[in-house]
Amino acid sequence: MPTTIEALEMSVQSLPPSELAKFRSWFVEFDASRWDAQIEADAAAGKLNALAEAALSEFRSGKAREL
Repeated sequence: MPTTIEALEMSVQSLPPSELAKFRSWFVEFDASRWDAQIEADAAAGKLNALAEAALSEFRSGKAREL
């Protein structure tokens, strides 16, 4: 019996080109939305503060430049 992932893979492989294009578009949006939500949660929890401070410190000391 195939796992859920294997079943999904087989389903995706069997999609006709037009349906595969629709799925691909949907998945890109879905994945980006999940990524955005994770970044927002990490930022709200302060998990990115150290990285931001390190970047600002390097910028202030001349080790980086504004783009």
